[in-house]
Amino acid sequence: MWFLISHLVTVCFIFCLAEDGKGYGPVFEEQPIYTIYPEESTDGQVSMNCRARAIPFPTYKWKLNDWDIDLTKDRYSIVGGRLLINNPEKSKDAGKYVCIASNIFGTVRSAEATLSFGYLDTFPPEERYEVKVREGIGAVLLCQPPYHYPDDLSYRWLLNEFPVFITLDKRRFVSQTNGNLYIANVEASDRGNYSCFVSSPSITKSVFSKFIPLIPQVVDRSKVYPADIKVKFKDTYALLGQNVTLECFALGNPVPEIRWNKPLEPMPATAEISMSGAVLKILNIQFEDEGVYECEAENYKGKDKHQATVYVQAYPEWVEHINDTERDIGSDLDWPCVATGKPTPAIRWLKNGVSFRRGELRIQSLTVEDAGMYQCIAENKHGIIYANAELKVVASPPNFELNPMKKKFLAAKGGRVIIECKPKAAPKAKFSWSKGTELLVNGSRISIWDDGSLEIVNITKLDQGSYTCFAENNRGKANSTGTLEITEATKITLAPTNVDVTVGENATMQCIASYDTTLDLTFIWSLNGYMIDFEKEHDHYERRVMIKNNGEMLIKNVQLQHAGRYTCTAQTIVDNSSASADLVVRGPPGPPGGLRIEDIKDTSVTLTWSRGTDNHSPISKYTIQSKTFLSEEWKDAKTDPPNIEGNMETAKVIDLIPWMEYEFRITAMNTLGTGEPSMPSQRIRTEGAAPNVAPSDVGGGGGSNRELTITWMPLSREYHFGKNFGYIVAFKPFGEKEWRRVTVTNPDIGRYVHKDDSLPPSTKFQVKVKAFNNKGDGPFSLVAIIYSAQDAPSEKPRNVNVKILSSSEISVSWEHVFEQSVEGYQIRYWTVHDKEAAAQRVLVSNQDYSTKLENLKPSTRYHVDVSAYNSAGYGPPSAAVDIITRKAPPSQRPRIISTVRSGSRYIITWDHVTPMSNESAVQGYKVLYRPDGQHEGTLYSTGTHSIELPVPRDGEYIVEVRAHSEGGDGEVAQIKISEHGVKLCLFISLCLSVSPIFVYLGYRLP
Repeated sequence: MWFLISHLVTVCFIFCLAEDGKGYGPVFEEQPIYTIYPEESTDGQVSMNCRARAIPFPTYKWKLNDWDIDLTKDRYSIVGGRLLINNPEKSKDAGKYVCIASNIFGTVRSAEATLSFGYLDTFPPEERYEVKVREGIGAVLLCQPPYHYPDDLSYRWLLNEFPVFITLDKRRFVSQTNGNLYIANVEASDRGNYSCFVSSPSITKSVFSKFIPLIPQVVDRSKVYPADIKVKFKDTYALLGQNVTLECFALGNPVPEIRWNKPLEPMPATAEISMSGAVLKILNIQFEDEGVYECEAENYKGKDKHQATVYVQAYPEWVEHINDTERDIGSDLDWPCVATGKPTPAIRWLKNGVSFRRGELRIQSLTVEDAGMYQCIAENKHGIIYANAELKVVASPPNFELNPMKKKFLAAKGGRVIIECKPKAAPKAKFSWSKGTELLVNGSRISIWDDGSLEIVNITKLDQGSYTCFAENNRGKANSTGTLEITEATKITLAPTNVDVTVGENATMQCIASYDTTLDLTFIWSLNGYMIDFEKEHDHYERRVMIKNNGEMLIKNVQLQHAGRYTCTAQTIVDNSSASADLVVRGPPGPPGGLRIEDIKDTSVTLTWSRGTDNHSPISKYTIQSKTFLSEEWKDAKTDPPNIEGNMETAKVIDLIPWMEYEFRITAMNTLGTGEPSMPSQRIRTEGAAPNVAPSDVGGGGGSNRELTITWMPLSREYHFGKNFGYIVAFKPFGEKEWRRVTVTNPDIGRYVHKDDSLPPSTKFQVKVKAFNNKGDGPFSLVAIIYSAQDAPSEKPRNVNVKILSSSEISVSWEHVFEQSVEGYQIRYWTVHDKEAAAQRVLVSNQDYSTKLENLKPSTRYHVDVSAYNSAGYGPPSAAVDIITRKAPPSQRPRIISTVRSGSRYIITWDHVTPMSNESAVQGYKVLYRPDGQHEGTLYSTGTHSIELPVPRDGEYIVEVRAHSEGGDGEVAQIKISEHGVKLCLFISLCLSVSPIFVYLGYRLP
């Protein structure tokens, strides 16, 4: 009995709150999210957020792996709805959490949120084995990351020490899938110690492995070998909208070129290629991006391919979800809840947090017990989404308080009126109407709708009067009354007429109407059903209002887009009347359509298209334009026939560049002008052909001993004419018959060095270069005359003399080396504590026999030598000269003790500077007198401790005083003087005003 009474009281309370609209069930504002707690964290606490709004306020409880959490334990606390876990432990706290919020209206469950414990172990302490690889052979250094969670690691490699990371380029690649370092072919410069550096952004921790020694083994001539793909992407499942990264890298010598494509389909527009081609990233992937992707690696020795499939699936997403709903008691509920996803999501329902049913939700003959909080859940293997809504079931007698009938209705003669009757009632009310005391029934002119509205058509003056709506259900009845008044009908009396104009002209559309003068009349114009905004489109549309019933419109500077059907609508608050007319605009043709490319050859293609609109003036001719991928500029193309008549729909484009990517577009013309171009064609590549242009600027010479250096200007991409492009270099000693030929396969290189230990220096050679591709060879360049490298100088510079200038400067001089090949001299200097290999170097021309070395250390012994050099290298150095730089200049600033003005002069006095034991003795003082803001001035030297300077007449002057010694000039003391007084400069940029007669009392400048 008590249970029944409490249930009735609760139902009554809910029903009352629902009636006044003040109460509602829980609505989540914040739900728990996937959380990773670092196992090594010192926080000692993790929180799972949950917050819902509701009236009355909700209560909360939490579940872990479908078990209720005992919130009375000290390890847990709850603040609002947020769950705090103290000293979390993986064995006890890892799992799926759900927050449950409840009040008297119902219960809702939050989305599930997983709490995981993240970790990144250290690498094993064992030393890594050294890796020996012959130069020119590829290498793979294994990272073998330690145990970790989660998997979102990033990888870099250290070289020799932290934090020196290797620079990735076309030859070196670090896979972000397994962390391995791949080197396409090893060079001598790769020698060093390598360590895999692993970072986990989720737990902000990084570790690195023991160093792996990489030892390139020198060979006489590195072997070339074809591309061999070692980094292969696997079949990949991606979610719609994600960014997908595919990796592909190949070993090979020379370094392979990597290309990506999607066989038989265009690459996605959002595809980005980076890391010198090794990484393909597809941004915001869509279903149409699904398919097979191919990576191709190629060098001139061979190619390798790899294919894998990218599958695009989708997280559940709502197409139609439930919303808060209020329904009458006894009515039926059909609640649509539709989600899309891949695989297709399954739909299930919760009511007040408890499993309810699956699939569609239909409830017949609603009762109060059906009210509550409902959750529609869509789920597939990628995730789960929730839609929450409250169902309120209401019951009440008809009531017009919130929505009474209007007191007055207006309707036009001959027109139609609908008088609404919408009381609040549950269950739905039944309706009847009366006019005055006459009960109305459905007839030819009068209809009572199911929703209670009254419709009257073909209205006459006799319909004017008082109307009452009666509403009744099983809980009571009510009525509401309003008055209908009849007005004169609105009619168009002068309708707009059809107009025919040319682009740029003006057009007038007339429109005059009659109407009930007790009402306001408005004219609305529309074009093809879209209303014209006269404010936004004032440049072309203007109202020409002269009298109230005239809605004439002026269309200024008519353009093609203004053509169409114009409708004038004369409107009052009661009725409206419309009339229409057509505006025909003659102008340049529209863009051609359906542009297709056929019969692609090396220097020509055939285009076909369909005619665009002629805009009421016949098309007279077409122009074809082309654009290559090397330029963004559209240029007129040469065609066959040269003039494309207006009745043609095909033409050949000639004089194209072989093996070039092109786009085309077509423009039509008539007597009124040139139209807009067509959409660009798809990009195509012309067939290849043998090169027909020879490299220019062939020359060379110089280089190292026993070398012949040949150079040329590489041909730009547009002259490659085909794939596998390269150069054939031919050379021979001057006067000989046989040419020696070598192949250079890198199209971007314009240099070849021939090494021959038997090659005499400065030998005269004839050289020429030509281009080749897979279609054949091009013409040779003109023959150029060059010389092999000269020998490095063999003579040492003599009589090297070093003069000490200060503590940081010395002057070095020597006698000229009498060899014609000398291009300059190298001066090396290093301290007695440094190795000779660490010497600093200065280069001067062969016209110089001396130079000054600066920024040396004070009181330091240096070795200095000189050697001659040319393009072949450096000659033997002279005997090293040992010198010791002078002591450093005094570090103490002069202390200015007084500044006294005497007539037109200032007398400035300072204390003697006493040097420290490791500093040079003071030989005197230098005083620089310069205008403030300038660096140049008058320099005075004095052996005393004072100086007289003229009083400035044109602004402020800076006085700088410093001690002078054989080690150089010491630190500066400054004052600022002017006609108005003296400023003492405590620092170089901070000067304080003092008396014109200034005597120092005790302050020492820093």
